[in-house]
Amino acid sequence: MPATALAVLPIPHPLILLPSARLTLPVSKVSGEVLAALVAESDVQPVLAVVPITNHTSNANGQHKAEPVLSEWGTAARIIRLIRPPNRNPQHPYLLSLQGLTRVRLAAPVKLKSNAPTDIIKLHPVEYPVVDDTPSPETVEAFKAAALRLLDRLAKDSTQQSRKDAWMKIAGMVEEISEQRAPWMADVMISAVNGEYNDKLTFLSAAAPEERLRIATQIFIKQASISEVSKKIASAVDESLSKQQKEFFLRQQLAAIHRELQNLNRSHSPNGEASPGSSSELDDDEQHEVEDMADLKKKIEAMEPGSEERKMGVREWRRLKRIPQGSVENGVIRTYVRPSHPLEWLTSIPWPSSAAVSDSASLDALKDRSFLKKAREQLDADHYGLDKIKRRLIEYLAVVRLKQLAASAEQDAQMTLEFERQVQSESKELVKVEKASVPNPQPPRRTPAKKAVKGPILLFVGPPGVGKTSLGQSIARALNRPFQRISLGGVRDEAEIRGHRRTYVASGPGMIVQALRKAGRPDPVLLLDEVDKVGQSNFHGDPSAALLEVLDPEQNHSFNDHYINVPIDLSQVLFICTSNTLDTISPPLLDRCEVIQLSGYTYDEKLHIARRFLLPKQLQSNGLSPSQLTITDPALLHIVTNYTREAGVRSLERAVGSVVRFKAVEWAEAVDDGREQDYKSVVEENELEAILGISRWEGDEKDREERRGLIYGLVVTGQGEGGILPVETIAIPGSGRLKLTGSLGEVIKESGEIALSWVKTHAYDLCITENRAQDPLKFPDPVDIHLHLPAGAQKKDGPSAGVAMACAFVSLLTGACVPTNVAMTGEITLRGRVTPVGGIKEKVLGAHRAQMKKVILPWANRKDVEHDVTQDVRSQMEFVFVKTVEEALIAAFGKGTLGWRRQTLMMESRL
Repeated sequence: MPATALAVLPIPHPLILLPSARLTLPVSKVSGEVLAALVAESDVQPVLAVVPITNHTSNANGQHKAEPVLSEWGTAARIIRLIRPPNRNPQHPYLLSLQGLTRVRLAAPVKLKSNAPTDIIKLHPVEYPVVDDTPSPETVEAFKAAALRLLDRLAKDSTQQSRKDAWMKIAGMVEEISEQRAPWMADVMISAVNGEYNDKLTFLSAAAPEERLRIATQIFIKQASISEVSKKIASAVDESLSKQQKEFFLRQQLAAIHRELQNLNRSHSPNGEASPGSSSELDDDEQHEVEDMADLKKKIEAMEPGSEERKMGVREWRRLKRIPQGSVENGVIRTYVRPSHPLEWLTSIPWPSSAAVSDSASLDALKDRSFLKKAREQLDADHYGLDKIKRRLIEYLAVVRLKQLAASAEQDAQMTLEFERQVQSESKELVKVEKASVPNPQPPRRTPAKKAVKGPILLFVGPPGVGKTSLGQSIARALNRPFQRISLGGVRDEAEIRGHRRTYVASGPGMIVQALRKAGRPDPVLLLDEVDKVGQSNFHGDPSAALLEVLDPEQNHSFNDHYINVPIDLSQVLFICTSNTLDTISPPLLDRCEVIQLSGYTYDEKLHIARRFLLPKQLQSNGLSPSQLTITDPALLHIVTNYTREAGVRSLERAVGSVVRFKAVEWAEAVDDGREQDYKSVVEENELEAILGISRWEGDEKDREERRGLIYGLVVTGQGEGGILPVETIAIPGSGRLKLTGSLGEVIKESGEIALSWVKTHAYDLCITENRAQDPLKFPDPVDIHLHLPAGAQKKDGPSAGVAMACAFVSLLTGACVPTNVAMTGEITLRGRVTPVGGIKEKVLGAHRAQMKKVILPWANRKDVEHDVTQDVRSQMEFVFVKTVEEALIAAFGKGTLGWRRQTLMMESRL
């Protein structure tokens, strides 16, 4: 770049001078005197560098907050005119007119004065960019297209003919401009259009012609788009104002006509005397009526377009306009006492005869050869784990598909047979009647099949938060059917299921019909949520009895809603029920359902669910990106084990949400303070106590000890979570009684008495007593046995603690100890048999979490372990399946630990 020295004139925001443009601006007295000296010293018009001040932030007094900084690029400009202030007003600034010539670049930074940043700098080295390259033809064509579009828009928006002619003249120049002159034309047009300051500054800094044309093209496109949008908005505003003015004018005319009619009616009174012309606010009721109607219309128009409430409002508005004002129905509609007219409900229900389109859509989804594959992918995408549940759902979907396809094929065969019979009948008539005009036989119209798919009614039973409702949504997505959820929790009125009689005030259809109307198809997936919480029989009827007809595939093809009073076919609906327990469901209703148990998730499954579903959901809800927060696997596992103990994942989601919100606050504070580099995005395990507080549960394995009379049993908590529970026994001086504590129920107390009776019976065989007639609690010294189950505030009941209690009594009386890594469960009988118990999966997983190495289970529960427990858990533990208490004792204490006087053989009766 060739260098020279020029006087530099800083110009404030928003002034900017581009090459080929003219600019007139006021300058201070100091700068004016310097410029006057330059003009006087030079024989020709002097040239100076005009450079804009880039940081133009100012306070309320117009003063710059920061030090003023000059742009690196400016424009070499020739002084055209310098007007001195008049003598009568020496404080008036100089007026300077400049003509832009070419771009210049400051060779070195310039430090401006804070108190007078626009004062001229007498001499400063500048550089002239030397650019000899020609822009590419593609860039020039894009520039011409954008420029012509902008010029056409400016010409259309111009109100003066002279301005319009000027823009059209420039457009003609753009069309004929050469590639070498295109950058010059860009400078001319950027100076002419009202662009943004930053865009012009960027354009000034572009020295290369290619880059200059690209920036100009972007600016032209932006300006044209802004102009088009502004024109549309202005036109819409004008149209709206015109419509409002017209409506106001017509309403004023209508009010004047009503007043004249009222005066005319008063003047023709029956007695022939004119009534007084006094006016009152009670007389002009028509005007108030018009205003009320206008207010009501505005409220309907304010509703969200396309919403259900707006559609209903429009329908009721049209009915209201047709009904006379004095009608009772008019008041009913206006106050919206009834949801809708029975005829509208009747026509809005998706009847099977008018659902050919939805039937074909559902049938197309079932005919897809990859239907089951897509269903598996859908279930895997929505849920982690639950392999047994997913397998049953795939079976369910496969049966639905096969039955639907078979029904469709049977219907097609019937249609073909009917068509053939019609052709044969018309052929015979043609033979009998000569010269008869026989129309072409038309194939019969396809009607929906009467025999619908009568699939089982699935009932998902499990603790809260295990995914019962979302499984129903997955089934609906797999079948490509609409999904509707009906919450039955707290429903105590039979009319909420069957609908109200039309004679009652505020009557309406039941939940089933309302769900059908929302679904819009006769074959939706209806989820009956919380079936176990339906109200019991009372004077309002029995809601659970009303569900019997709905959930019976043999009866629901003619379901009768009291409000509609027309049989409704529910045989195509797929019903799915959910429940937390089976205890409160009536037996007839339970008999109609196929129960599928959802026992809950393992810690490993919860870890994957939190990583795959819960954490991304919470990040999106709290405005963080995945790169801004990472929770390590040990930290997640610590949250799962020590902060949540439930079968579902709702508490886990709340805990993860607490961590995400805590980090969101840290990130927001770091951004506000400018300390983004100090923000730590990784959450470690040792930070959780500061975020979530003290952990609610500690691992049971931390305080285990091997001692006499202490056995670890397996339990299932009320939250559906498995775990270990120590069975503690001690011997105290007494009279041979058994004392049980720990908030125990009747069944578990009986288990303790049965265990002690068995130990007393076999005390001689276990070398506890010297002969069979001795009582181990009275020989050699009389003692009482106190059995306690910790966590006394929690209710405990059930028969599955019998084996653990028997082992605890044997350990107390013999002195042998059971290792702390052995846990057991099972019910015992007086004969010493070990019978099966429930909750095996939860108990085994609880033992695995407690780091148990050996688990003693009833022999009849071995299949539960094989089917419900995953292979990785089974490979880390030793399972011993026992049939008798003797086998349980050998497995617990080890072979040879207890001294047996004889081998007891258990014989079964063959009566």
